Amino acid sequence: MSMIENVDIRQRRLVHFKDGCRYGKFGKTKAYELIAREQIRAYKMGGKTLIDLDSIDEYHASLPRVESRATV
Repeated sequence: MSMIENVDIRQRRLVHFKDGCRYGKFGKTKAYELIAREQIRAYKMGGKTLIDLDSIDEYHASLPRVESRATV
């Protein structure tokens, strides 16, 4: 198997930092916190920080569900 066959050919959905925050429904402080904890992925392109939208989807999917305390 060649080196090229081992490469993940899935396209990353990268957006500018501000758009990633808007998509994730969090502010820039929370975004930097999530990046530092490696809960979402970010990349540098020149001076710009790009956020991977798939990692935001994965983060949201990992959040605990709120249990209802309704009485019957």
